[in-house]
Amino acid sequence: MNTLFDKIWDKHVVQQIEDGPTQLYIDRLYCHEVTSPQAFAGMRERGLKCFRPDHIVCMPDHNTPTHDQDKPIEDPVSKKQVDTLAKNAADFGLTHYGMMSKDNGIIHVVGPEKGLSLPGMTIVCGDSHTSTHGAMGAVAFGIGTSEVEMVMASQCILQQKPKSMRININGKLQNGVTPKDVALYLMSKLTTSGATGYFVEYSGQVVKDMTMEGRLTLCNLSIEMGARGGFVAPDETTFEYIKGREFAPTGEAWDKAVAYWKTLQSGDDAVFDKELNFEAADIEPRITYGTNPGMGIGITEAIPSLSDIDEAGKASFLKSLDYMGFAPGEKLIGHAIDYVFLGACTNGRIEDFRAFASIVKGRKKADNVVAWLVPGSWAVDKQIREEGLDKVFAEAGFEIRQPGCSACLAMNDDKVPAGKYAVSTSNRNFEGRQGPGSRTILASPLVAAAAAVTGKITDPREML
Repeated sequence: MNTLFDKIWDKHVVQQIEDGPTQLYIDRLYCHEVTSPQAFAGMRERGLKCFRPDHIVCMPDHNTPTHDQDKPIEDPVSKKQVDTLAKNAADFGLTHYGMMSKDNGIIHVVGPEKGLSLPGMTIVCGDSHTSTHGAMGAVAFGIGTSEVEMVMASQCILQQKPKSMRININGKLQNGVTPKDVALYLMSKLTTSGATGYFVEYSGQVVKDMTMEGRLTLCNLSIEMGARGGFVAPDETTFEYIKGREFAPTGEAWDKAVAYWKTLQSGDDAVFDKELNFEAADIEPRITYGTNPGMGIGITEAIPSLSDIDEAGKASFLKSLDYMGFAPGEKLIGHAIDYVFLGACTNGRIEDFRAFASIVKGRKKADNVVAWLVPGSWAVDKQIREEGLDKVFAEAGFEIRQPGCSACLAMNDDKVPAGKYAVSTSNRNFEGRQGPGSRTILASPLVAAAAAVTGKITDPREML
């Protein structure tokens, strides 16, 4: 096989159970407040300690409010989950980056930016978007709560080995097309189940040209194609990004690490279970029109007509459009919107805020739009202010909120009201995902910014 996935996986195999799963060693476990309480409870019941506490990092993000974080959380459920994580981390001697600490943010943003996620690692978290860390050249995937407990107790997990897929994206992206658009394009082509059972390696000139932050966005959305995870082979872009970060190796250890990381490539003779090729020229800024991330179109295109949908999918297609208030064959350019959300583990990094600023600079927020600009971490918030982007936003009528998952998933105060349209840079547009009855249109930071200043779905290329 000789794929990069095989290399990393095989290096972490503790034992292979005949006709059964692999016992896989895990280098890093991330814990947030939603999927860890039962795991900690199970550890207590069995009188167990964490086997390798220095390999575990805890951080609240889903339930944290994005305003007044210095005051007690008002929502009792959110407060209990955040407080419980702090207590569990203290009781089990684990690293905990609490709310309002300079290290806090969304766990999938903080891990890479602190150098906690490194090439060649196996990384898990009780969260489906753990695939984000694959951008570092790691095998990273989401796990269930019982598996979180398994890793706490043994630093290992039982897993069936996934199949391997390589997706090559060739050529050069047009102006105004971002890694988010690439991911939305792939999802529309593969559908939300097209990569089920696979681990995806992203390759080709487009991926090579992407910044690390772009790769983090691309890998973040692997799960939305049904993949177990997605990753990019580490290269000079990766090494440059990691160098000097808090937990990155230094001195002689750095040279040794880079020498090893350079071997983390699929061989020229690598055989994948499936290989797909796409062209950058076919990708334009994109939006979703339905209630799963695969229901997407180029921004200038129309929603498919009913005759384009196969018989088996017609009922769910119509149900989805009914929820969204759209019609088959309709074009969405010019459609009025109500909310704009910039943030989430998909697009809450500094480059996303720079992109948003490039459109709103010298313009004004539309009066009909409520906008939430939420950095993915306090480190991102600091960069925004150091670069003066906060002033650009303020002059255009936007304010920056405090870090957290925010309006990605309606577990905190930032909920989109029923019937309202939100252009969102997050990762999911399921029914009620951003609030009961909310209607989500997934898009890139550039499309979100164009919508925020025009009050409607607008092609950002007209404004660049």
